[in-house]
Amino acid sequence: MPNWPPDPNKRPDNSPNQPAPQQQPTGQEWRLLENTLLASVTEQRRARRWGIFFKLLTFGYILFVFLALGRGCTSEAPTGLESVDTSSPHLAVVELQGVISSDEVTNAYDVSESLTRAFENSNSKAVALEINSPGGSPVQSDEIWQTMMDLRQEYPDKKLYAVIGDIGASGAYYIASAADEIYVNRSSLVGSIGVIMPSYNVEGLMDKVGVEDRTLTAGEYKDILSLSRPLTEYEENHVEGVLANTHQHFIDAVTEGRGDRLQNPEENNLFSGLFWTGEQSIELGLADQEGSISSLERQLEVDTIINYSPTDPFQLFMDRFAVQLGAGVGSSINFDILPQEEGNAQMR
Repeated sequence: MPNWPPDPNKRPDNSPNQPAPQQQPTGQEWRLLENTLLASVTEQRRARRWGIFFKLLTFGYILFVFLALGRGCTSEAPTGLESVDTSSPHLAVVELQGVISSDEVTNAYDVSESLTRAFENSNSKAVALEINSPGGSPVQSDEIWQTMMDLRQEYPDKKLYAVIGDIGASGAYYIASAADEIYVNRSSLVGSIGVIMPSYNVEGLMDKVGVEDRTLTAGEYKDILSLSRPLTEYEENHVEGVLANTHQHFIDAVTEGRGDRLQNPEENNLFSGLFWTGEQSIELGLADQEGSISSLERQLEVDTIINYSPTDPFQLFMDRFAVQLGAGVGSSINFDILPQEEGNAQMR
């Protein structure tokens, strides 16, 4: 037996570990493999296209946000008057809408600039400040009031009207008092001649949830409006003195603007922070008569109203979009007499 003894390293022909002979794939299998590869390539291309699309979409959105923020931060808002014919007699209108604040459209600089342009145009027969505001910053309100008083003195033959819509309260009424005449709707909210500085004490709540105040100060009264402790008697008297001084500025401005038209201010509590309807305000001398921009236009016998308010195209687009979105929902009355920012004196 020539093959004896057997070689231990040689596997027998019938060994289960013997690799099976390779078979060439058939045509059908080739087609299946080809279709699978093509589908994978197509899916990868589609994924790349969608990836590029969403990247471009994200880039466009970020660019849009930056442009919007840049426009909002610009110091000069376009008025749009360049494309309006102001060569014929017209009623010049400046809007005062929303909370009066240095970082809002109703800031003293923009409103004063608009009023000045309206007065400077020799074809404006009169100027109307259209008000719909609950008030706001005492400083911004006073600066607009000063501008109005100066313009009235510089242009004695051109009347300045304040036309109050839904609400003309607190700082907004401060401003309105500088007008020659105040027009209201009988249901307008008018007045609220007062100053408020909100402050809260949440010391008890902090104790319940285990929060400890570790505020550090340099200056004995630097944390005078801290939320974690009550005011001392001295601190309370000091804050009340600050508010009383600001309130007196408000009273002086209204008294100078309205003069003898105010009916018994002390007896009727006109300077107490109360507010009244437009109809009541006329009886109290806070306003002169019922009217609107349209009725003022007819009274002055002019056919054209030109808005001198600064116009931001982006804001205008958003406002119109909001109006379209809210069409048909209805209307509501918001009495924004209470404060919105803690620790800041607000005319409300």
